[in-house]
Amino acid sequence: MTNYTLSQYLQQQTGNLTPELAQVISTIADTCKVIDQTLQKGALAGVLGSAEHENVQGETQKKLDVISNDYLIDALKVHPQVGGLASEELDEFTPAQENGQYLVLFDPLDGSSNIDINMCVGTIFSILPAKNHVTQAADFMQAGTQQVAAGYVLYGPSTMLVLTVGAGVVFFTFNPDSQEFVLTAENIQVAADTQEFAINASNQRHWEEPVKRYIDELLAGKTSTRAKDFNMRWVACMVGDIHRILCRSGIFLYPYDLKDPKKAGRLRLMYEANPMSMLIEQAGGASTTGRVRILEIEPTDLHQRVPVIIGSKNEVELVTGYHQ
Repeated sequence: MTNYTLSQYLQQQTGNLTPELAQVISTIADTCKVIDQTLQKGALAGVLGSAEHENVQGETQKKLDVISNDYLIDALKVHPQVGGLASEELDEFTPAQENGQYLVLFDPLDGSSNIDINMCVGTIFSILPAKNHVTQAADFMQAGTQQVAAGYVLYGPSTMLVLTVGAGVVFFTFNPDSQEFVLTAENIQVAADTQEFAINASNQRHWEEPVKRYIDELLAGKTSTRAKDFNMRWVACMVGDIHRILCRSGIFLYPYDLKDPKKAGRLRLMYEANPMSMLIEQAGGASTTGRVRILEIEPTDLHQRVPVIIGSKNEVELVTGYHQ
C-alpha cells in the first residue's frame, strides 16, 4: 500500500473523482482539521456545554455543534464547485455558487452528547451532483444511489477520514506532524458474518416484533437458533459504531419503534443514513430500513428520518427478512 496523502489520492482517476470533486473533498477535509483543533482544546477554549437553544430537530445544541456547522458553511458556501449546502443543524438549505457542480450535505458533529465526556464524535458528509445553475431545495431530493462521494471524519484517539468516491472505501489517518491525512488502509471489506451488534437497548419495550425476535436470538447466543454468542457494543455516536463495523464487521440497528409512532425513524436519511449506507455497501455490507434498501429511498424532505439496519450482509438480510 502506497502512503498517499489525501491530496495525492485525490489526483487519481478512480471512481467518481474529477478535479472539481477532489477540490470539494479537500475543502471538507481541511475544515475538519480546524474542527479537530477546536475539539482538542475542549474546556481550555470554553467550547464545551450547551449552546442553550435547539436545532431544527428540536434537539438542544452543543456549542461545538454550532461552531462546527459554522466552519463548514463558511468554507463551502464560497467554494466555486459547490452549488448549495444542507446541514442537519439548519432548517433550510444554504445557497452557494451559481453553476457549482456539487451539493454537499453534512452532520457537522455526530454524537455531540459525547463531547462533554471526552468521547468520540465525528463529521459525516454526502456529496450529490447539482441539478441546476442556481440550486433549489428540490435539487437535494435525490436517492442515495446518486451520491458521488460520502465519508466521515472520526475525532478519536487518532483523527481519521473514511472516504468513498464509488471505488471502494479507504482510511486516512491524520498526521499531526505534517498536518496531512495519510492513506493507512484501502479496499476495506465488511465480513458477511459477525458476532457483534450495536443497538440502544433502552428502547427495547418500543421495538417492533421482528427486532425483538432478532435481538432475543442474539442475546440467547449458543442456546438459540444462532448457535453462537454475540457481543453488544454501543458508542452513542453513529460515526464510532460504523467505524467499528468497517474495522471488524458487525451490525448497527436504530430501528423503527413505537415510542413515537408518528416518527418514521430516528436517523436522518440525507445526513446520516445515505452516506453511511454508501460506505457500508462499498465495503460489501448492506443497509436497509428493515423493509427497503436505504440508498433507493426517494427523499421528500431535507430532514426526513428513516430506520437504519446496517452492516454485515448476512445479519442485515436476516433481520430484514424477519420484517417481511
